Amino acid sequence: MSLTRRHFNRLVLRSLALATLPMSALADLIEGEDWRAITPPQPSNTPGKIEVLEFFSYGCPHCASLNPLLKQWESVLPEDVVLRRVPVTFGRQAWANLARLFYTLESLEVLDRLDQAVFTALHEQRVKLYTEPAIMDWLSDKDVDIQRFKDVFNSFDIQTKLGRSDYLAERYQIDAVPTLTVAGRYAVLGHNAKGMPDLIAIADALIVRARDEGVLG
Repeated sequence: MSLTRRHFNRLVLRSLALATLPMSALADLIEGEDWRAITPPQPSNTPGKIEVLEFFSYGCPHCASLNPLLKQWESVLPEDVVLRRVPVTFGRQAWANLARLFYTLESLEVLDRLDQAVFTALHEQRVKLYTEPAIMDWLSDKDVDIQRFKDVFNSFDIQTKLGRSDYLAERYQIDAVPTLTVAGRYAVLGHNAKGMPDLIAIADALIVRARDEGVLG
């Protein structure tokens, strides 16, 4: 899904409008259709902030469609809201390697530069980045220190992060991606969503709800 400037501006205006609404005005969100409760509620990893998590995988085409929109949405989030991304594996080795790729790019501080390029390679260029050799081959012309990348990719730190992401997916009862969660208490369902912007609008409404309920990390 491409996001035009007109569509993004419309989304921002809708988000700002939602941010000023009282809880009563958000009552038309339907539990079980628009959102579900996370039981039990999960603690935040970002004290003093409303934490939004995106559970995703580079291997998911819907995540690829959401990613540009999510990046622009993140740039206009209020100061009391933070977005964190959690790559999931669902027990698949191919997706585990993609999660390792995400965490390694993040650790090497090249994620901002190469994040969207990974989605593009997988879903537009049909590059199968599901094994370590394939990933290394793809990175060969991306101005990345390959030996350093290999060392980090196979490090205990990345393995620990992978285990943590699987643990979070289990605790948040994630069975599909992309899934946005808010404040460790609400997960966006969007069963009636007509597009990715609708998922963001629901997340915005749940942020307002969390703020009104005084739910901070």
